[in-house]
Amino acid sequence: MPPKKNPLKLNKLQLRTLALAQVLAADPAASETDTETGEVTLLQLPHAHGSHVHVGEFTVSARDASGFSNPAVWTVLERKGLARAGGLVCVVLTKQGRDYETGLGQSFLAHSDH
Repeated sequence: MPPKKNPLKLNKLQLRTLALAQVLAADPAASETDTETGEVTLLQLPHAHGSHVHVGEFTVSARDASGFSNPAVWTVLERKGLARAGGLVCVVLTKQGRDYETGLGQSFLAHSDH
C-alpha cells in the first residue's frame, strides 16, 4: 500500500511553506546541514520584493511564499515535528520535515530570470 498523502494533514499554506523550506534546505548557499542529526538550519528566509520571492534558483509568487512570515505556520510545523522556528530568526528543518512528501514537487516554482 502506498504511503498516505499528507499524513499530518497540513493545510495548503503549511504545505507550500514546507516545500519552499525544503528547497532552501537543499541549497548549500542557503542552509547548513547537521550530518549527525540530519537537521538543516535555514540561514535566512527570503522576503518578497514586488510580487515575487526568490527561493534558491526559483521565483515564487509572494502569495505562495507568504507562510515564511506567518508565525502561525511555523507554530504548526513545529508542533508536528517538522521544524523549529526561533522567532523566525532561525529556522531549523528537522529530518522529518526535510523528508516529508508535500505532494507539491515543483508545481509552483519557476526558474528565476534574474
